[in-house]
Amino acid sequence: MKRSPISRFLLFLTALAAMLSGCSGTLDSETSRAETEQSADAVTAELQVYCFQAGKADAFLFWNENGAVLIDTGESGFGKTILAKLQELGITRLEALILTHFDKDHVGGAKKLLESVEIGAIYQSNCPKTGASAYEKYLAAVEALALEPVTVRTELEFSLGGTVFQINPPAAETYAEDASNNSSLIISVECGENRLLFTGDAEALRLEELLAASPGRCDLIKMPHHGSWYAALPSLLELTTPAYAVITSSEEEPEDEETVLLLQQLGIQILLTRSGPIRIDCGPEGLSVVQES
Repeated sequence: MKRSPISRFLLFLTALAAMLSGCSGTLDSETSRAETEQSADAVTAELQVYCFQAGKADAFLFWNENGAVLIDTGESGFGKTILAKLQELGITRLEALILTHFDKDHVGGAKKLLESVEIGAIYQSNCPKTGASAYEKYLAAVEALALEPVTVRTELEFSLGGTVFQINPPAAETYAEDASNNSSLIISVECGENRLLFTGDAEALRLEELLAASPGRCDLIKMPHHGSWYAALPSLLELTTPAYAVITSSEEEPEDEETVLLLQQLGIQILLTRSGPIRIDCGPEGLSVVQES
């Protein structure tokens, strides 16, 4: 049967509509599948960690859906940098502030933070630094705000959701050598199967205590005292077997070459904060470690 031009045109429109509908369905299906595959590939971080670029100074931020914790605060003036990061992340409260010891490169930013952010608990070393400017400013801020820091003298543990922070205190009230550094709190952070170890500025005497306590394996270690060399380091790394080592150092005050050589010989990936901040995501599939430029 011969069709009229109008009939043929209507049939063409019907076929074209069907074809376009089919293409749209295919595209929608492919887009949905791609989004699903991307979602499946993404690892949900149970804990996120930010190692600040603070020169030869320490500052480490931990956060998850249950809150945030900060270990050390960098030099005087660095509190502003930490506050800017907290604001960027939408963090308005710290569940805990841990001060490993009271040297200026660890407690320097504390005053600014105490005056600017709500803090649930403060855990501190047992070795005061009377007369030191950064320490005295910290004390003044604590007194003005009527806060009651906890001086850690026995092992202490607290949780941030499923993440457990274990604080190991120095065994002595004071040390004949390098009293402040050797009084560093050592913190183990456990998130699922992931374990991170932060050693403050522990020197020879404190590292001997740590070895005697059999620290166990970890996935990442913050190297003691900005990458300084100690005879105990080979034993410490043999016991802990980390895949990553973070060193807080600067171009002007770099880590010791012996420490770098040891880490290289053991196949441990070295991350220097002077090269940029370090972002660590802890998830069920392990650690994701990225250094920002």
